[in-house]
Amino acid sequence: METISASAKLNAVTGATGQLGSHIAEQLRAAGERVRALARPGSDARFLEQIGVEIVPGDMADASALRKLFAGADVVYNCAARVSDWGPWKAFADEAVAGARNLLDACRAEKVPRLLHVSSISVYGHHKLPPGQEITETTKLGNKFWLWDYYPRAKLLAENIVWEFGQDVTVVRPSWIYGPRDRITIPRVVNALQQGKAMILGSGDNLLNIIYVGDVAAGAILAANLPQARGQAYNLCSRGEVKQVDLLNTMTDALKLPRVHKHVPYGLAHRFAFVQECFARLLRRSKPPAVTRRALYLIGRAPHYSVAKAREQLGWQPRVPIQEGVRQSLEWYFASIGK
Repeated sequence: METISASAKLNAVTGATGQLGSHIAEQLRAAGERVRALARPGSDARFLEQIGVEIVPGDMADASALRKLFAGADVVYNCAARVSDWGPWKAFADEAVAGARNLLDACRAEKVPRLLHVSSISVYGHHKLPPGQEITETTKLGNKFWLWDYYPRAKLLAENIVWEFGQDVTVVRPSWIYGPRDRITIPRVVNALQQGKAMILGSGDNLLNIIYVGDVAAGAILAANLPQARGQAYNLCSRGEVKQVDLLNTMTDALKLPRVHKHVPYGLAHRFAFVQECFARLLRRSKPPAVTRRALYLIGRAPHYSVAKAREQLGWQPRVPIQEGVRQSLEWYFASIGK
């Protein structure tokens, strides 16, 4: 790793062992900037260490670790979050509220000049829009959350807290992120395809809000550094680059598997998932059922989220085509499992 000047900008990253946080750290280091990251004891920080990131042991509940992480930082990137479609509300709420509060306290104590918080387009909830209308950064948040859909509720709680930092905070709201170092979605999709359990929702012609992780990382870095982004929120998502069926075909072709031809109506799949969730909740299972409503929603929702603000104010737009993104994702996945 090249020698970094002591005068280079210092960036502190929470959630850096996760997918998006690791890509933000990677891009910052490639630009010659210093990066310091929080890593829970026992977490895999080898990639971060290999690219020259300074590691601070601890988690979002450790006030002293957060102050050490933020000391002297020019920018803080908060990528820490519970990313899951399952679990008790208390686990989501405790992590979101306590984590955001601890984050703000440490930022204020260390006089951090700039905070970039990663939220999600899921904070908007579920809107029924007239044809041609899109969800913008001023659209109402928290609209008609589903029963037991705790992830967006927790993300909204955390976002509301970090806004208390005032004009020195910027919030980005990505959509469904995919790419290398995805330890959640890619394994589930690959396993379903390999076992022949994957099905096409509806006709499969719907466009997906899927976005390559490197593109989101680039947008977050722009938002954290441009003066006009202070006090602003930005949607960072795809407006619908690829159809559901084309994504499945791209993945099956890359995996040298037969293409998926089985279809299931979205409404029927959604009701089936809800019944499965009811049984799992009743039996107090710690693991999610095979299919959840949130997982189906990622595939079936309409791509009506506007990225005009990010394009006009940040000069941001997705750049990695789906074929290349899928290739890199699968290459990383099979390398990670030793195949």
